[in-house]
Amino acid sequence: MPRPITLFTGQWADLPFEEVARLAGEWGYDGLEIACWGDHLDVSRWDDADYVQSRKDILERNGLKVWAISNHLTGQAVCDDPIDARHRDILSDRVWGDGDAEGVRQRAAEDMKDTARMAAKLGVTQVNGFTGSSIWKAVAMFPPASDEFIAAGYRDFADRWNPILDVFEEQGVRFGLEVHPSEIAYDYWTAKATLEAIDRPGVFGFNFDPSHFVWQQLDYVAFVLDFADHIFHVHVKESITNLDGRNGVLGSHLPWANPRRGWTFVSTGHGAVRWEPLFRALNAIGYEGPTSVEWEDAGMDRLIGAKEAVGFVRALNEITPPGASFDSAFSTKA
Repeated sequence: MPRPITLFTGQWADLPFEEVARLAGEWGYDGLEIACWGDHLDVSRWDDADYVQSRKDILERNGLKVWAISNHLTGQAVCDDPIDARHRDILSDRVWGDGDAEGVRQRAAEDMKDTARMAAKLGVTQVNGFTGSSIWKAVAMFPPASDEFIAAGYRDFADRWNPILDVFEEQGVRFGLEVHPSEIAYDYWTAKATLEAIDRPGVFGFNFDPSHFVWQQLDYVAFVLDFADHIFHVHVKESITNLDGRNGVLGSHLPWANPRRGWTFVSTGHGAVRWEPLFRALNAIGYEGPTSVEWEDAGMDRLIGAKEAVGFVRALNEITPPGASFDSAFSTKA
């Protein structure tokens, strides 16, 4: 079959998993990228056969499959420094515990190992998520961050994630880091540095989401081509810039829908991503995995937009086959 179209349930975790599956099935999605929060998936129950079967049954009743699960929230706590009230708001009681920072990181790491085990029980070979970063706080490079300070951040990442990835490898599961601000890899060069730090080909790669490239003014097609062997999973999500001399790309600590922000997420197909060149690039690298809709448009009713997104992505998946007329799609420039 062509690349499956899935719905990432992370922005739907306020609804019961059964309800999200019903909606996605009625809208025509092929499957779900299941988030490991809300009541959607509890990875601590990976060895509970009845629980695992209950997730499979819900999918089957709604004509859906699963190719990937995602645990962004817990993964964020593995490397973050500081650990603070923001993490308390996104972590389970099990991972947060008494809130001691290093304890949180260690429990988050164990939870990520269980995520690999849960994926294997579901028959899934792909987990997506965040890793956190001890050096994101130095992104502005002031106070000045020495080369050693930055290098220590990459070592900390490798030291914390290699034991997790050992379990992933044992389970036959891959991890895809979503290249994203606040992560150890957030742009082109930090992605290269991250791969050099961990060096786990076939086990550690990227969940590619072009929306995080647009507002950083990065070439997302070039990223796909250059990191072809590391594109493990793809999100279909838009973003748009709104830079008028007052609005800045860093967002000004304003919520997504505030018009004073310099960038925001928008509904699929109406923003800045040039989707056809991007999908031609996916064809060129031979990507056959899911194209997963991640819904984050605070200005549009998700019950309308998520349904419309299926047709939009299906049309993209049916454009010019791999290799044909690709030279015209090498650049994101208009």
